[in-house]
Amino acid sequence: MAVDMKREFGQAQVEQRIVYESGNEMAAYAAHQINYHIMGYFPISPSTEVAQFLDLMKTNGQHDIVLIPADGEHGSAGVCYGASTAGGRVFNATSANGYLYMLEQMPVQSGTRFPMVMNLVCRSVSGPLDIHGDHSDLYYALNTGWPILMCRDPQAVYDMNLMALKLAEDPAVRLPVLVASDGYFTSHQKRRVQTFAHREDVHAFIGEQPKGFADTLDRNHPITVGPYMNEPDYINNCYQQSMAMYKAEEVFDRIRQEYADLTGRDYPILDLYRMDDAEVAVFLMNSASEIIKDVVDQLREKGIKAGSIAPNMIRPFPAKHIAEALRNVKAITVGDRADSYGGHGGNMVNEIKAALFTHGNRDTLVISRVYGLGGKDFYAEDGHNLFQFAIDAMQSGTIEVPFDYYGHTPGDPTKAPKRVLNPMKYEDLKTGLITVTPDETSGKLNVRIPPLRSLTKKPKRIAPGHGACPGCGIFSGLELFFKGIEGDIVALFHTGCAMVVTTGYPYSAHKATYIHNLFQNGAATLSGVVEMFWERKRRGELDHLNLPDNFTFVMITGDGGMDIGMGPAIGAALRNHKMIILEYDNEGYMNTGAQLSYSTPMGHRTSTSNVGKKQGGKMFHHKDTAQIMAATHIPYVFTGSEAFPQDLVKKAAKAQWYAQHEGMVYGKILIACPLNWLSDDQEGSNIVGAAVDSCFFPLYEVEHGVTTLTYNPEEKSKKVPLSSWLKTMGKTKHLTKPEYEESLKSFETEVERRWNILKAKHENPYL
Repeated sequence: MAVDMKREFGQAQVEQRIVYESGNEMAAYAAHQINYHIMGYFPISPSTEVAQFLDLMKTNGQHDIVLIPADGEHGSAGVCYGASTAGGRVFNATSANGYLYMLEQMPVQSGTRFPMVMNLVCRSVSGPLDIHGDHSDLYYALNTGWPILMCRDPQAVYDMNLMALKLAEDPAVRLPVLVASDGYFTSHQKRRVQTFAHREDVHAFIGEQPKGFADTLDRNHPITVGPYMNEPDYINNCYQQSMAMYKAEEVFDRIRQEYADLTGRDYPILDLYRMDDAEVAVFLMNSASEIIKDVVDQLREKGIKAGSIAPNMIRPFPAKHIAEALRNVKAITVGDRADSYGGHGGNMVNEIKAALFTHGNRDTLVISRVYGLGGKDFYAEDGHNLFQFAIDAMQSGTIEVPFDYYGHTPGDPTKAPKRVLNPMKYEDLKTGLITVTPDETSGKLNVRIPPLRSLTKKPKRIAPGHGACPGCGIFSGLELFFKGIEGDIVALFHTGCAMVVTTGYPYSAHKATYIHNLFQNGAATLSGVVEMFWERKRRGELDHLNLPDNFTFVMITGDGGMDIGMGPAIGAALRNHKMIILEYDNEGYMNTGAQLSYSTPMGHRTSTSNVGKKQGGKMFHHKDTAQIMAATHIPYVFTGSEAFPQDLVKKAAKAQWYAQHEGMVYGKILIACPLNWLSDDQEGSNIVGAAVDSCFFPLYEVEHGVTTLTYNPEEKSKKVPLSSWLKTMGKTKHLTKPEYEESLKSFETEVERRWNILKAKHENPYL
């Protein structure tokens, strides 16, 4: 790869040190040197590591940033907005659908002119689901009113994060700033990076936080934030914001020159490589723009006057700079790593065309290619192909194909995915061995199940060909639950481990109809499916299917899905749709690398609640989702564990009856995650059993508002100390050490308090 020696080894005025780190690490490193007041965050790949690295540094006392784990990205954006109105410095990082979920907040932040810095670690957006890097999310940011800085490598991530805050806080700008890097390219690649050696030099560069900004904590000057505006005021507000955005280009140019003097590293608005006499060029952004420089050198050796353009800032869009750079270029290929569907090209190519037209260039031929979607790698040979499009246009004077995708492959009907799993037969699923009958006296259900061995002939609803970790408790727990479900199901899975490891296209481990929607919105989605089923059935549109029975609709959630998805779940409960929500509780966001969720118990170690001299795991208690859902007064709520199989199968049978006859059911099963619990693969059932016996995870049901303990370890003389359960997992062994005695005591007290409340409810039907 071509190396800009001047940038790499320029003379610096401040002492620097060299580290070998990734883009995510450098975003966190810059943030810790700045020492922001607040970071609101929610985990989503590939940006999750930024919060993880900051949490790990905090456990060692390296910064004072308050890390606030939100209930979802929309919540994290709200945390950041609120914190910025209160006068402090604010930081965040996100990706893909997480950014789209918080998108509603982005114009609020910029429209009310509150500075902050957010890293967008760019990734493809759903659907279908793909977690690899492109610019699909970035292009949604273009109209939010945030200046956008671009980072082609980890060095740029560090440098741009420092410059971004200075830009955001400049009185002439006063806008939130987005720092964009490529997910899994820049975010995870390790590179040599130069940093400021001393925090005081960082603070000297960014300067003191400017005075005079609106501050909701200034009691002597109370303000109204985000007022309702009529037309004349609103258009004036937008005009002022627009002027500030354009001013950001001038301010950034001044800041980057100051930064270049300090560090020897320069980031002009456009990174122009061998463009002085170029006749053909390629425009690419971020990581691919470095690879293309090698191609330029190779073409130059062949006598072709090639050059490349890469922007360091795309908002405000450097239209005049681009028009000037292309003044003598005969043809350029613009590579967009996202499409603007129906726009005859991605956002960048259309903005470049507009820039050329505005500044009087009618001669440069512009070719549009969408490339690299879903993280598709970009190699030097791809760069040669992009240049060839421009060379062909220059030589012919015309563009044969103005817009197309690059790197896609034509479909082959002979290779269409074929069914691997045969559909399950209704008669195999409806064994008739389980009976559920209402008790008119008690208002509860009586359930009779045969010995569990009699149910083993029921086919598994999820095939064994999935990619779960060894010892994962999700599928043993789900299959045990499904043993109590008779007949046909339609299942919806939230994003999470259970979804990811069972649906690697073009194959699926699901034998029944399966639906996936976003992390937060499964309950609302399945509500729509349920109501469509009953309405189409009412209209007679399903009569031709000769359904022997009604479907049972089941939503599977876990990996923290009842944090971000709690609102839609409560909405579905209040509407009382005939469906089951089953939560597998693995006590964290395991599918993104074991970050804390609200179901993570107090004191437990995760990648965002590390253990060190300044912190002893998660700092607050776990969320009791079963009790929250019971408070919505749905017909049936239960908890279960594979360590008590008869209990779980009975509850599944009850759940099906209520979901088909009365309304919504909510169930929660505790499942083991050996990888992230740091426990032995084969000990999962024993560990979740110990959680029940310690009263951390009580087994009970709430039937028409009446609570019944279905297993009481005290009555059976099987209750064990909470510490006995904690010792079975590596993530909690630290809690038994003297220095964490206070945290353990608080955890024990809360577990006992909740257990006593449940016992009281069991004894009194009115509680």
